[in-house]
Amino acid sequence: MGRSPCCEKAHTNKGAWTKEEDERLISHIRAHGEGCWRSLPKAAGLHRCGKSCRLRWINYLRPDLKRGNFTEEEDELIIKLHSLLGNKWSLIAGRLPGRTDNEIKNYWNTHIRRKLLSRGVDPATHRSISATNNIVFDHKNHIRDQEEDYKSSSGGSSSDESSCWEQKLQVFRVPDLNLELRISPPFQFADSAVLDYVHKC
Repeated sequence: MGRSPCCEKAHTNKGAWTKEEDERLISHIRAHGEGCWRSLPKAAGLHRCGKSCRLRWINYLRPDLKRGNFTEEEDELIIKLHSLLGNKWSLIAGRLPGRTDNEIKNYWNTHIRRKLLSRGVDPATHRSISATNNIVFDHKNHIRDQEEDYKSSSGGSSSDESSCWEQKLQVFRVPDLNLELRISPPFQFADSAVLDYVHKC
């Protein structure tokens, strides 16, 4: 048995709120407080869903809402908080008085992501995009250098030995991955393991 719907959908208004509806909602909350959103529409004489009333109040009508564009200080604070908290918009909004979680999320997706990309910063990891590309490039060079070192050290190896080397090295190859972790350089553990494994071939 699920939760009963908060309203009778057949008798509720949809779409944009009118000025009269806004005034009814504001005056009711001023007189009685927020209370139970499920029962508020009927008590306030509104033909709206409780969820619609809650979102209208929280996102548009609250007297403590901050209006207007985000400041440069707010931008930098959002970037810093996002690097610590990720997409936890309600926690981020708690540190920016007067701003809603929905407003901050929309602002992030429309403005701040572009700002970070123009600075050469990955919006997901907050790391330099060029540094991320260099890690992938260095990993490819590392594998290629291992192949060349082994081939030059084995001298005129037979085609069977060469084939064996290729098969064994495939075990330690990793496809290009977008690793968003801060770890030590990859494959340090594999250097001696690869060579020991290959020499047994």
